[in-house]
Amino acid sequence: MYHTIAYRATSLIRTFALLLALLAASTTAAFSLDLETARSGGLVGEVDSGYIAIPPGAGAEAQTLVGTVNQERRAAYAEIASKNSISIEVAGQRTFEKRFPGFPAGTWVQIQGKWSKK
Repeated sequence: MYHTIAYRATSLIRTFALLLALLAASTTAAFSLDLETARSGGLVGEVDSGYIAIPPGAGAEAQTLVGTVNQERRAAYAEIASKNSISIEVAGQRTFEKRFPGFPAGTWVQIQGKWSKK
């Protein structure tokens, strides 16, 4: 009988530990910031160079996201530039021009160094 109680207690502790681990993982994922959420919340804006940046008045909480997204975009622009015999800068600018019409109203954009909301 003692072994049964001990086994159930151990099983309960393991189950509880697993639930805590799952809760911690889902909480971390819930607080992860994605580009669409950051953009719609005014934490990041699109720049005419094809990259994103922190707009006026926004805090630095999206700085990690900015670095990650810009690194991914630079790699994509390098590939586009290579295929089209253009510079990475031109590839970024052209991509911005193509994507601009699809940005939702209220999106921060920086064009020629000046920030405004679309």
